[in-house]
Amino acid sequence: METKHLDTLGLKCPQPVLKIAAIAPDMQKGDLLEVIGDCPTFERDIKLWCDRLGKTCISVTDEGNKKIKIQIQF
Repeated sequence: METKHLDTLGLKCPQPVLKIAAIAPDMQKGDLLEVIGDCPTFERDIKLWCDRLGKTCISVTDEGNKKIKIQIQF
């Protein structure tokens, strides 16, 4: 199991989801992707993406200063 990190700070919808979608083919079953973002719809958009593609949103952490970190398990 590998953990990858993706910084989408400053990107607005739909760019964070597009960045995740670009990385997704390289992820193996069981891998974790930690994504940090500050878009107002970031958490909602990521959860919808996970639901649509059958990925698991493991955790959502408020990092302060409007930054949110989300862990996705593939």
